[in-house]
Amino acid sequence: MSEPAFVGYSPSITRFVAERIGPLLRRWYRAETHGLDAFPSTGGALVVSNHSGGMLTPDVMLFGSAYYDRFGYEDRPLITLAHYGVVMGPLGDLMPKVGVIEASRENAAAALDSGAVVLVFPGGDYDSYRPTMSDTVIDFNGRTGYVSTAIAARVPIVPSVSIGGQESQLFLTRGYGMAKLLRLTRARVEILPITFGFPFGFSVLGPPNVPLPTKIVTQVLEPIDVIARFGSDPDVDDVDVYVRSVMQGALNELARKRRFPIIG
Repeated sequence: MSEPAFVGYSPSITRFVAERIGPLLRRWYRAETHGLDAFPSTGGALVVSNHSGGMLTPDVMLFGSAYYDRFGYEDRPLITLAHYGVVMGPLGDLMPKVGVIEASRENAAAALDSGAVVLVFPGGDYDSYRPTMSDTVIDFNGRTGYVSTAIAARVPIVPSVSIGGQESQLFLTRGYGMAKLLRLTRARVEILPITFGFPFGFSVLGPPNVPLPTKIVTQVLEPIDVIARFGSDPDVDDVDVYVRSVMQGALNELARKRRFPIIG
């Protein structure tokens, strides 16, 4: 395998991390991932997913573990686009080695051009801290850059939805008003979420409570060939509406199958 166009990804380190952490998370969350059989077998693809679990976001590792079990570590790495704070944090040196890079159109384009699969959560923190009562709502807060990225790279969009992550603790509010009141927006901090769980009870942003062993189910949907469906000059907003509607329908179906909170 030739060196990917972006620097840092290590198949051996990714395997080491995934094979040690992945099984633990799958057991804790009783995780299920469905639909990878319909995933494009070759070339780049942009996986677009809702984001759950607050600071801990287990959906990243759960999807990655299932992806690598299905496709292996060598031929087509999974590159996850993350907030700059993740790649600049205490594990910043490790993140690129396991395929986690700062979210930007330039980084996404380089990864897709190399033939990698890119995982993006357009809703970011806005989505991962959505109130538990809004668990089954697809809302990217108006962000449509993922569509432009897929069109420019001429790769399919692969929608993916998961349910259960917002039951790992009680997410009460994103805390927009508090963030503005404290002028945290100057430091690019737009939310100050309030959650409730064990052992800290009420928590404002952190430290994170221990996640409950809620059952997380992920459904990967059929790839969307944007050019084939919308023509050679697709309207970004039209594509975004369609992608979110497909995801919402699939998430509604997962919700109908879910009998009880946490238990699944």
